[in-house]
Amino acid sequence: MTDCLDSWAILRWLEGVEPAASRVDATLASRPVMSWINLGEVAYIVERLAGTARSRQIVRELQHQLSLDLPTEARVLEASHIKAAYAIAYADAFAIATAIAHDCTLLTGDPEILNGDPTWRTLDLRA
Repeated sequence: MTDCLDSWAILRWLEGVEPAASRVDATLASRPVMSWINLGEVAYIVERLAGTARSRQIVRELQHQLSLDLPTEARVLEASHIKAAYAIAYADAFAIATAIAHDCTLLTGDPEILNGDPTWRTLDLRA
């Protein structure tokens, strides 16, 4: 695995927002890694916008396209450490911690992540 996705990437893909959607679509062929925390974030946002049935359908479909990471104690503590050090959302800290743990590049367009620690391997999906 070389890529990791956060909720920003998946939400833009679902919305068809370019250039993010095409890049995520191409990445899905290689089963990128994603934290269950971030998939949960996608689920609640979709449920608010389109209802429970649509949210559950998307989660079922993505389970076959992603390599989902169930956070371990070590991942929770790493995400907590990242959250303590940077002004970012807790779910974003899980995306970063997951990418680091799997030695992946995090594909995102989230400015909080992209403007964070320059040692984080990220790819800006907005450009």
